[in-house]
Amino acid sequence: MRMARAAFLPLLFSLILFGLSGGQALAAAHSGGGGRQTPSGTLALVLLDSTDGAAHWAQRVTFDVVTSVAEPHVNVECMQYGVVVYGTTTGFYATYPWPWTQVMTLASRAWSGGDADCVATLWYASGRKTVTLATVPFHALP
Repeated sequence: MRMARAAFLPLLFSLILFGLSGGQALAAAHSGGGGRQTPSGTLALVLLDSTDGAAHWAQRVTFDVVTSVAEPHVNVECMQYGVVVYGTTTGFYATYPWPWTQVMTLASRAWSGGDADCVATLWYASGRKTVTLATVPFHALP
């Protein structure tokens, strides 16, 4: 009887271990691979007023946003000679409409003319930090 019990315990342990790992594999298969998807996104500048295919001071732009996150934002910052002269952020939410405009006019009190180097950044909030998904640098002509 002791011999049978001694042989049975390793077999029982193997069955339990196999059952647990098989269950984890099955759960992973049902959850689409078992891991979280890494958020991703693309960003493309859309020129609304341009007649020459370039961004210009005082003209309007928006963005084509494709992303896997629910509440993405686009930030645009423009600089002249190392000084920020324009900055704005707007939401591009897929789940519900953003209540403010998604069209940005490239002008401000600090930017009354001339060209500027700009960067558009697609980002989302993750807890207390922001995560950048894509950036698009562009030059705005006078």
